[in-house]
Amino acid sequence: MPRSRQPRRPATLASLAAELKVSRTTVSNAYNRPDQLSAELRERVLLAAKRRGYPGPDPVARSLRTRRAGAVGLLLTEALSYSFRDPAAMSFLAGLAESCEAAGQGLLLIPAGPGRDDTDAAAVVQQAGVDGFVVYSVADDDPYLAAVRERHLPTVICDQPREMPGASLVGIDDRSAMRLVADHLIGLGHKRFGVLCMRLGRDRADGVVDGDRLHAPNFHVQRERIAGVQDAMSDAGLDPAALTVVERYEHTVEAGRSAADQALAVDPGITALVCTTDVLALGALDWARENDVDVPGRLSVTGFDGIDEALRVGLTTVRQPQEEKGRRAGALLLSGSDSGVPVAVVLDTELVHGRTSATPPEP
Repeated sequence: MPRSRQPRRPATLASLAAELKVSRTTVSNAYNRPDQLSAELRERVLLAAKRRGYPGPDPVARSLRTRRAGAVGLLLTEALSYSFRDPAAMSFLAGLAESCEAAGQGLLLIPAGPGRDDTDAAAVVQQAGVDGFVVYSVADDDPYLAAVRERHLPTVICDQPREMPGASLVGIDDRSAMRLVADHLIGLGHKRFGVLCMRLGRDRADGVVDGDRLHAPNFHVQRERIAGVQDAMSDAGLDPAALTVVERYEHTVEAGRSAADQALAVDPGITALVCTTDVLALGALDWARENDVDVPGRLSVTGFDGIDEALRVGLTTVRQPQEEKGRRAGALLLSGSDSGVPVAVVLDTELVHGRTSATPPEP
């Protein structure tokens, strides 16, 4: 009776080394350090590996030996799809990916969407196989941020929060940048302002912002941009308390459209809408167009970020270097991860005078 054929065992690093009569290190070097082998020897190893179906050294085992994962974790506490839909986030991601690519590192997008509790957040962050974190614009009370701190890995913050011990920072001076916008509008003669802003806290809130929420938000960027408008009003002899601020939880054009409608319903005398992002400003422009409100004849509209679509329509806005933020954040993490000394990088912004701001109408 013929013997049954046993399936051939998969090749391992050890079996391949034995077959070729070389050391295990030689087989490993053919994949990880090819400069250590002659071209002929490396080719012989790779051909034998291909013939035997050997895929190469186990990356998990290698990471256990080296204690390096070879990847950077990007923590962005929005739905994962947000980083591929929001223009500013996409630019930041492109810059960060460029730095990782240059360093031969992977990039892990951590699915830290809203609505999870502290336990879920801790589990997601603890399971991330990374050598360090880039944290992109999260609230200072975010549970994912607390979980990142517990990992004690090198961390670079982009934009917010501003005061995380031991973490480096890449950002801009949001307050001064928005102050330039407000000064520009005041110089044109505007006195009645509305601000359309992104969320001021992790809880869902859509509506006119009262004093308590305005002065105690957990998002530094929004707080500082609103403060920039208030500073300009105060210095011009205008009452900052008269500022109408409308918050939206979702960061979409539709959110900007509905926020503009609400702001003008609360104060029909507003002559300038100052939006904390270009996406909200594009929504405000849509609202004006749909309601036959002349921009900038009746209403001036400004944004913040300098995304391509905003520049195409001639929006008056602040252009900030989103891609460079990502690039610098990655470079800081990958080049300074062993220094232990946090670094703060503040990048320049530019006020872009577009077609959506002009002198207000005669009273």
